[in-house]
Amino acid sequence: MRNFNSFIGKSKGFLSFSLILLIINLYGCGWVLVGGGAYEGYKVATDTRTVGTQIDDALITAKVKAKLIEDPITKARKIDVDTVNGVVTLTGIVDSEAEITRAIEIAKSVPGVKKVVNNLRVGKRSIGSYLTDKEITAKIKAKFIADPELKAFSIDVDTLNGVVTLTGVVERESQKEKAVKLAKSVEGVKQVIVNIQVKGSR
Repeated sequence: MRNFNSFIGKSKGFLSFSLILLIINLYGCGWVLVGGGAYEGYKVATDTRTVGTQIDDALITAKVKAKLIEDPITKARKIDVDTVNGVVTLTGIVDSEAEITRAIEIAKSVPGVKKVVNNLRVGKRSIGSYLTDKEITAKIKAKFIADPELKAFSIDVDTLNGVVTLTGVVERESQKEKAVKLAKSVEGVKQVIVNIQVKGSR
């Protein structure tokens, strides 16, 4: 009986972990490192949030993305959505201020959203700029994984025309500062927008 209960407990943990991966694969969260999916698994496994919070955040992200796709104003736009502890960050380049306003309204309308951080910009992005941004993102993620202070934390990285947005949770202010420093050290980074939360602080 004891072995059976132990098996059930382990199975629940595995199912929760599998559910998070399923949500990510279905809706996409921009977590995959160029060249493979290793970073995605790494991010989920090292997240400092509880499994319940990770699932809640993943569901919020999925719902916001679905609403953005369905909406006639925002459906054709590439808008990245990240959620950490109920705080939604919107990142992307759109064609008008009206799209930005609508995207923010949509995100705020989803149950469970505590705050919306707007990193949307009006403008254009060339193919060359897109590839450069992908390279910058990959280099920053690699630095985080290689750093002994930061490798245990999941920090999402988004880059648009050289402007990097960092989103995630760390345990200390010094780790947040370290992440920003590493991001700024990558060639091609023009600016770093910091949406990293320090665990326990508000």
